[in-house]
Amino acid sequence: MKHLHSVCFLLLSYTCLLLYVAAPASANIRGEAEALVKWKASLVDADGSLSTWSMANSTSLCNWWHVTCDLAGHIRQLMLIETSLNGTLDDFDFPAFPHMEKLILYDVGLYGTIPAGIGNLTSLVVLDLSRNPYLRGAIPRSIGQLMHLGLLRLRYLKLDSTLPEEIGNLTSLDELDLYSVTLTGSIPPTIGLLVKLRKLILRNNKLTGRIPLEIGNMTELQSIELDDNHLEGQLPGTIIHLRKLRYLYLSENQLGGHIFPELGNSSLLDEVEIANNNFFGVFPSSICAGGALKFLIAGYNGFTGIHRQTFKNCTSLHSVDFTANNIVAELRDCFHEHLGQLQAMDFSENQFYGTVLTDWGEVFLCNYTLLDFLDLSNNSLHGGLSQCFWDMASLMFMDLSSNSFSGVVPFSRTCSVDLNYLHLANNHFIGAFPFGLKKCKNLITLDLGGNNFSGTIPSWISKNLPGLKFLRLSSNTFEGVIPLQVLHFHKLQLLDLSKNKLTGPVPDDFSNFTGMAHEQEQIDYVYTGYGVHAQQIQIVWKNVDHVYVMVIAGMAGIDLSGNFLSQEIPHGLTTLLGIRYLNLSGNHLSGRIPKDIGNLVLLESLDLSRNQLSGEIPPSFADLKTISVLNLSSNSLSGRIPTGNQLQTLVDPSIYSNNPGLCGFPLEDCVNSSTPTQTEESQAEDREALWLYCFVAAGFIFGFWLYWGMFMFRSETWRFSFYQYVDNMQAMVTKKIYSCMSHFRVNGAE
Repeated sequence: MKHLHSVCFLLLSYTCLLLYVAAPASANIRGEAEALVKWKASLVDADGSLSTWSMANSTSLCNWWHVTCDLAGHIRQLMLIETSLNGTLDDFDFPAFPHMEKLILYDVGLYGTIPAGIGNLTSLVVLDLSRNPYLRGAIPRSIGQLMHLGLLRLRYLKLDSTLPEEIGNLTSLDELDLYSVTLTGSIPPTIGLLVKLRKLILRNNKLTGRIPLEIGNMTELQSIELDDNHLEGQLPGTIIHLRKLRYLYLSENQLGGHIFPELGNSSLLDEVEIANNNFFGVFPSSICAGGALKFLIAGYNGFTGIHRQTFKNCTSLHSVDFTANNIVAELRDCFHEHLGQLQAMDFSENQFYGTVLTDWGEVFLCNYTLLDFLDLSNNSLHGGLSQCFWDMASLMFMDLSSNSFSGVVPFSRTCSVDLNYLHLANNHFIGAFPFGLKKCKNLITLDLGGNNFSGTIPSWISKNLPGLKFLRLSSNTFEGVIPLQVLHFHKLQLLDLSKNKLTGPVPDDFSNFTGMAHEQEQIDYVYTGYGVHAQQIQIVWKNVDHVYVMVIAGMAGIDLSGNFLSQEIPHGLTTLLGIRYLNLSGNHLSGRIPKDIGNLVLLESLDLSRNQLSGEIPPSFADLKTISVLNLSSNSLSGRIPTGNQLQTLVDPSIYSNNPGLCGFPLEDCVNSSTPTQTEESQAEDREALWLYCFVAAGFIFGFWLYWGMFMFRSETWRFSFYQYVDNMQAMVTKKIYSCMSHFRVNGAE
């Protein structure tokens, strides 16, 4: 019996204990519900995503939308993603959620500031307030109280804040992501206390100062993303301690000095991006010491050389970019013959020299069968090309322009089906239009300008290259007429045949030029294994030799200048409503300017100078609302220059020089001009008509009196007197009419 009493006592005690614990727990859960309902009341719940949050069903808190509870019923997670709340965190009662481990308010329309009370979420493991661009102010120092925080993600905010030193208290942090939050100031040395951190993402901010030496203490780091800031100074040598580092992104800063050889010590190093900085000297040979490097982007620095052994161990390298440095080296010395994984190579704008052919006539570049992007432009390479370039099955983009390559472009019966962009401009190539291009049916851009190509433009060009958008054949010696087939391109946006020896008329049927018939909005990027690339092509844009980066939306134009083209400007050109520049200067074109030229409302640059054009400038010129560069000089144009709001901004008289018959702004006014205007010609015609009417009337009166006088006066003496009177009257009337018309002429001239 005593034993039974003992058991009952224990059960009763346990029950009382449960009731004692459950009572405040229940109260706490109700407090959490009340806190959420209070915060909801301060928001504009536009999409009803919080409609279940109500004290009427507070007993089912764990069933509320966006809420997850633990076993005891406390809120463990609050996740709102891409909802329309439109409100602040000011009324969010942070202390009411001591058990909350995850708070995600991603793209929910928050504005205002991050309250200091957020530091009361002491159990928090994940905090993500990303994509609330109107959330401003500082990162509160109380953030350092979140000792259990493993992920802090604040992306795309407008904090205009420094990174507080208290960030070093978050010793459990695995990922710190403050991408594009307008951080200012320097990186605090306390960041080195984050010894468990694997990802450090501070890119696209306004950080200044140096990278702290303490970064070398963060030995678990796998990714450092500090690109797009204003950091300066040398790389801290302590980075060599980061043996687990895989990704190093430092581009778009003001970092400088030499790259220390130990940078490649990490056997896991996969990507290094240090472009657009001030690094200089010889690039170290140990960058691939670990053997894992795939991407090396080092363009727009001041490197002067590449060690011959730099890429010896880079057998995994996919992309290498040294654009716009000062590297002086022989191209063939920079690569090892077994480097077979390469997909993209950009060595443009350097001083690489030598040939692409080996001493045995082989082309070492053609060994890279996976290569899809090759840019060697603006160097000092010379020699000929091999037909193997056309056999590189993966090649999508090749730019060999602005070198000293020579000889005939080799013929091949094949061409990569992926070849979209081919630039061979500004070299010393000779011979006819390359027949091998007939197989390159997927070309989008073809630039052969600035060479010594000769012969005629082939008639097969539009049939075999139907996808061309940009065709540049300028500054060669092509001759003959422009084949009608050139006007059969449906997608062409740029046609540049300038500075050749072309003759005959400009073809008139532009109905197939749908790529220029309306405004173009597509931005032309090159997508390769190297990433997104903006291709360039050189054109004369607004009377300036300009390297046109083809990411400019809507670019379209025609340049036929500097040839021997004759006859009239075809009226079909006025149907190309999408063109922005037109250059027909330096030819033998005659006749009048098409009267509908004002239809080209997007035209920004028009050059018709140095031709034999005559007649008036069409009044429709006033409709050219976007014209900013105009040249009509050295023709035989006459009459008054049209007026218009945009034309009045073109104040340089040389625009119309060497046209003796032109007058009006910005030339001399037409009042004192000897050349009759259209209004004066009309007045002259009116005066001639009045003269005719007056003489007809005088003749009628004279005839009338002469006829009746014969019957009125039978005596010969009287008839003679009558005829003499009529003669005198006629002379007097004629004199009066002449005097009147002379007066009219003088007044009209005035």
